[in-house]
Amino acid sequence: QVQLVESGGGLVQAGGSLRLSCAASGRTSGPYTMGWFRQAPGKEREFVSVITWNGLTRYVDSVKDRFTISRDNAKNTVYLQMNRLKPEDTAVYYCAAKYTSQITSRTSDYPYWGQGTQVTVSS
Repeated sequence: QVQLVESGGGLVQAGGSLRLSCAASGRTSGPYTMGWFRQAPGKEREFVSVITWNGLTRYVDSVKDRFTISRDNAKNTVYLQMNRLKPEDTAVYYCAAKYTSQITSRTSDYPYWGQGTQVTVSS
């Protein structure tokens, strides 16, 4: 079992930046892939970014060149640096984990989820 706790959300003006963190605890040994997803009101949860144990990354097109995912395996923490935020980035952001060395962006592939952190971008 892995427990995930997100932090770093908040209210920011368009063009601003936020850095989300997700700390993992419990069974954190072994390779696991971590992803960030988001869910806006009335919409389905969608993939944002993913990073494997050894640093391979993938992003949804709408955040490429604005968001950067990274991880510190020694601290069991994954980060999402979000720059040039837009109102359409407003959502609850969730981190998720899966014991694998592969990249996957499918919500259904992840068994472990955090509680989410709200990001609100005002225009």
